[in-house]
Amino acid sequence: MEKTITDFSGKWKMKSSENFEELLKALGVNVFLRKIAVTAASSPTVEISQQEESLSIKTSTSVRTTNVSFTVGQSFSETTVDGRPCTSFPKWETDSKISCEQTLQKGEGPKTAWTRELTNDGELILTMTAGDVVCTRVYERE
Repeated sequence: MEKTITDFSGKWKMKSSENFEELLKALGVNVFLRKIAVTAASSPTVEISQQEESLSIKTSTSVRTTNVSFTVGQSFSETTVDGRPCTSFPKWETDSKISCEQTLQKGEGPKTAWTRELTNDGELILTMTAGDVVCTRVYERE
């Protein structure tokens, strides 16, 4: 039987965010940059396009736009929330949840990871982890 792949594609707007500043603090981001990041990232828009297990995610804020493309089950290079190069390995945790562990390409820092999950009521839940700090952001389709 063929596995049904959850479709994350669409335009998403954030409806809630918890612990984003705490996440940046755990990553060692200074207070000045944290304040800018928290303000800029208070209303991001996210556009996801998907072909089977390959996803392209564009996140736009008033300060910057980031693009990341990956295929579930294959490692890829990206940057952590605070801009450090890392190697990421996304995998299906459940039929509707992708989890991704990040490994820094150089230097030291807390262990980082993210998950993206589509809920039964159509919300997209993004979690970002740095050490034992977890930031949860909930999005709804536009």
